Amino acid sequence: MSDEEFDLLDELYFVQNYDFIKESLGWEDELLLKTLNSLYQNGMIKCLTTPDTERFDAVDVFFPKEKISST
Repeated sequence: MSDEEFDLLDELYFVQNYDFIKESLGWEDELLLKTLNSLYQNGMIKCLTTPDTERFDAVDVFFPKEKISST
């Protein structure tokens, strides 16, 4: 596990949104998206639409500013 993956997992422990994590870590989008994708592809994180609702479809973390909402 890389240092970036560890730092990101530490932030994700409390189920935070993208903007909060980006600000907390002080990372550029490229690094954050690359690290999120690595963790997601390795099954180390899940994608949620709300804090209690997991997405079970394929998630493309590189899709620009995808807004995920539940109905």
